Amino acid sequence: MPIETLPTAAHQIAAETWLVPTFAPDPAGGFVGAHSLVIRGAEPVIVDTGCSLVRDDWLAKAFSVVEPDDVRWVFLSHDDHDHVGNVETVLERCPNATLVVNFSIAGRLTGSLDLPLERMRFLDPGQSLQLPDRTLTAVRPPVFDSPATRGLHDSATGLLWAADAFGALVQGEIYDADDVDPALYDQSFAMFNSWNTPWLEWVDVDRFAAHVQTTLDLPLELVASAHGPVHRGPRVADAFRRTLDLAAQPAVPMPGQELLDLVLAAALTETAA
Repeated sequence: MPIETLPTAAHQIAAETWLVPTFAPDPAGGFVGAHSLVIRGAEPVIVDTGCSLVRDDWLAKAFSVVEPDDVRWVFLSHDDHDHVGNVETVLERCPNATLVVNFSIAGRLTGSLDLPLERMRFLDPGQSLQLPDRTLTAVRPPVFDSPATRGLHDSATGLLWAADAFGALVQGEIYDADDVDPALYDQSFAMFNSWNTPWLEWVDVDRFAAHVQTTLDLPLELVASAHGPVHRGPRVADAFRRTLDLAAQPAVPMPGQELLDLVLAAALTETAA
């Protein structure tokens, strides 16, 4: 069943680089992103393949940027449904593309998706794809919810695809962190990054800080996230700092039965109207 999302188009965030946006309403208010990325360049790359519930819309936006026959690489950051939802369709439409995963992604998706082993390449953190006009390096993001997760750093633009890290609600079709309502950003950043990575409560602060610093030390011009706005300039360091501040802190409580009751009541009211 399709879900209601904001009408959007592919949005350019750097040279030869477009966000494929999906904004869905969040029960808490605001909108949550489920974005992907297209890097056109000499050998075009699709980074994550969106959610199957918005397949037609996602495909239209992704292929408004690049012709399917031109796509050479499809990079999956990890195995969550909102990152792999259209991968089979993408591979069918992009016959010249190689699927970039790792052992963990391939194993975790076995039995759920029919992935072609003969079209795969494994890429682990620290390893790179050397393309004619850029080097794409797999990196471990500061936080992650799947052991399979790798972000992606693009040497040509200084962009980091942070996968699920740095998530935050936005008040509408908002792309840059500078444009997000500050109160909404402050509250939802802590909420999302705590919920998505509850293990932060138990980490050693110094060891976690050293891990985060390895990514922050990359030549970063901007950071794009599947579930948050694009961070540029001083906002990059601020997002890393906010993430560090969550280390060894109690997890933000998740909504319980009360929220479910409200959502069900609203759905029943809409159906009866």
